[in-house]
Amino acid sequence: MKSLCLDTSAYSNFKAGHPEVVDLITRSRSLTVPSIVLGELLAGFKLGTRYEKNESDLRAFLSNPAVRVLDVDSDAAHSYAEIVVELRRKGTPIPTNDIWIAALAMREGATVLTFDAHFDTISRLAVLRL
Repeated sequence: MKSLCLDTSAYSNFKAGHPEVVDLITRSRSLTVPSIVLGELLAGFKLGTRYEKNESDLRAFLSNPAVRVLDVDSDAAHSYAEIVVELRRKGTPIPTNDIWIAALAMREGATVLTFDAHFDTISRLAVLRL
């Protein structure tokens, strides 16, 4: 596996100490985190009662040299559009943020690490679902 692309559920389960996620993440030499995931996490932190602690933990995680944040660019936008069209034609829409996560992972050739089954509906996307 070239690289793991974490979705929000993967990071949350990592922080909760889920053994399989912890093992996969700690053994990975290359981790990517879409900026969309950062937005989802930060929103969740702000809605919770431990914003400073959670945000500090996230900053520490992102400072690891093996972790890279993925930003949206025109290549990702084209992948996003292709995924939207594919899913609408199949009648299997999924949350918009997850389409962006998939588009970024596809751009990088990364495998999405997730607990969400709907990623399986996207063809050409490598998914490791727990």
